[in-house]
Amino acid sequence: MSKVAVVFKIYSNDGQFDTALKNLKEKLNPAGISTDDIGFGIKVIKALFKFEDTETSSSRIEEQIKKLEGVSEVEVYEESLL
Repeated sequence: MSKVAVVFKIYSNDGQFDTALKNLKEKLNPAGISTDDIGFGIKVIKALFKFEDTETSSSRIEEQIKKLEGVSEVEVYEESLL
């Protein structure tokens, strides 16, 4: 079985960056997390998830992230087999 690694780029609603970050850590427990300043005071969260290819899919995780309070947009930044 293959393991998959997916990095999501997560944008927060205005003024809710800390809320989005907290909810992501507490509710979905990513394997890794970082933040980037993209300019004009805007920050994005990059969250790494690892899973067995047969267990789940990146779109399922993406939907869970979108439902979190404080999250505005989600996009797959990088996806690869391990």
